[in-house]
Amino acid sequence: LWDSRQTTLSFSQFLRRQQVLQLYRKILQAIREVPAEADRRYLKDWAREEFRRNKDATEEDAIRMMITQGTMQLRELQRTLKLAKS
Repeated sequence: LWDSRQTTLSFSQFLRRQQVLQLYRKILQAIREVPAEADRRYLKDWAREEFRRNKDATEEDAIRMMITQGTMQLRELQRTLKLAKS
């Protein structure tokens, strides 16, 4: 049976979820700029798997750490793409 208590998020959980979704979208947007299709496909599969693997995480500290790591990886990808274009 469906239990509404399990789907109700606190305000901080809601905000954290928005941060995760925003990070996921930004990563996918950056991957679209990768020139080689094989690399794009690999990175897209990698990103999807990483987010899927961690989708049930509930501990705030762990989620914050994963967001920080994901943000650093996004920045590294963006730097690499920028260098490749110059």
